[in-house]
Amino acid sequence: MTGHLPPRFAHWLALREPADAAARAEDLVDLIRPRLAGAGPLVVHDLGAGTGAMGRWLAPRLPGPQHWILHDADADLLARAAAGMPAAAGDGGPVTVEVRRGDLTRLAAADLADTSLVTASALLDMLTAAEIERLVAACAGAGRPALLALSVTGRVRLTPADAWDGRIAAAFNDHQRRTVDGRALLGPDAVHACAAAFARHGVDVVLRPSPWRLGPQRAELAGEWFTGWLDAACEQRPELTGPTRAYARRRRAEIAAGRLDVLVEHLDLLAGCG
Repeated sequence: MTGHLPPRFAHWLALREPADAAARAEDLVDLIRPRLAGAGPLVVHDLGAGTGAMGRWLAPRLPGPQHWILHDADADLLARAAAGMPAAAGDGGPVTVEVRRGDLTRLAAADLADTSLVTASALLDMLTAAEIERLVAACAGAGRPALLALSVTGRVRLTPADAWDGRIAAAFNDHQRRTVDGRALLGPDAVHACAAAFARHGVDVVLRPSPWRLGPQRAELAGEWFTGWLDAACEQRPELTGPTRAYARRRRAEIAAGRLDVLVEHLDLLAGCG
């Protein structure tokens, strides 16, 4: 039985999907295709699949036939993801889907033995150091390539700049590194920790920038991002709440008027295609 996805979260996922698609480093897919050539039907494990945005973007860029295995802890998200996957690859080959609900941080190499490719999007920064080590060990142990997209780096740039920007960014990054239920999240440090873990396993890694560029054409997403960014910063440092009210009004007015450009840096990581 599925749960009920909070409307605001569902709206956020839908709103960010076009920006994610525009940001991902498509040249990494060009490096993947030769690695998968001649492998027969592809089996792709999508970790933390969410609503399936990564599958909708990547499946048409890979040859078919393909079988996607979507992993997530949320049954409602998995149902949405499965329903929204494309039926065919870019070459017309069929795309089939199955879902697996559970703790993806507990995957082992044996769970990926049938895999052609492991993929994830906007996942690493929500993991701990130990969880990233287990994920990397599973991929490396199975000898499978991994495309892990859209990991935040902690760097943002708002144009025009404001004196408050740096303090809010620092507080937000500390919030991303917070401890939740005993889990010390890596936040913006995660992607480099993941690259280092692959290197320790002797697996080559390629990193590519995949920034969000939020200008007037993405004003709604910029507004939602700004609200979440500032709220998280103030949750981490409550003393910022009062002093940033005027700052928040200024920034929201700039977004509404189409006068604010936001750059949110991410990195895409490809491992095991050397």
